[in-house]
Amino acid sequence: MSGHNKWSTIKHKKAATDAKRSKVWTKIIRELTVAARMGGGDPHNNPRLRTAIDKGRAANMPNDTVDRAIKKGTGEGGDVHYDELVYEVYGPGGAALLVEVMTDNKNRCASEIRNLLERNNGKLAAAGAVAYLFKKRGNILIERAAADEDKLMELALEAGAEDVKVSDEGYEVVTDAASYTGVKDAITKAGIAVAGGDVGLQAETSIKLEGKDAAAMAKLVSLLEDQDDVQNVSSNAELDEAALDG
Repeated sequence: MSGHNKWSTIKHKKAATDAKRSKVWTKIIRELTVAARMGGGDPHNNPRLRTAIDKGRAANMPNDTVDRAIKKGTGEGGDVHYDELVYEVYGPGGAALLVEVMTDNKNRCASEIRNLLERNNGKLAAAGAVAYLFKKRGNILIERAAADEDKLMELALEAGAEDVKVSDEGYEVVTDAASYTGVKDAITKAGIAVAGGDVGLQAETSIKLEGKDAAAMAKLVSLLEDQDDVQNVSSNAELDEAALDG
């Protein structure tokens, strides 16, 4: 959840994706549309759009669905507009969250987010109170069997990665947001399969939550992610596995 164990986070999000594919597709469609509106419909010249297309493929989204979403963003498929907002939140145990939303109705979205927080041990923070704790970074996940550690380390760092973390599950290549696409391209061109990856807000430091606070945070994040307008939820909370599995 905090970004310190992306493999664990990916496992839990995959379970959610399998159970709620249509909702996941809706969120990706919004991202495709906004990315195309902001940076144009050519993924070669629009890294944000390219990342969104990769998400669509990972979620088994049909190509024609991806194409329609992009055309909406460029104005070819009807007039559509989404506002992008970020809510700064304090959650259980004093942990911080950033909630990124895309909505076609800001007033409705604000009301729903506020009510959800009030019912689940969360509260809105003042502007700037939480955002400084996070930085936008890219993460590329590679299974252990897919690459030699030394070769991957050399390749990734030469391509512009900030770090390569090694765990039992595999490798996590960390980049800044601007370098994500280039580093990922260099890895795939070298014949190394990528298991997953994204660009998102990650906490610079974490706070450990256990027991009731951990369970409450896991519930709050799950409910926020299930809200229709919410695209991403980032937190500096590091939860014990018992809370994630519960």
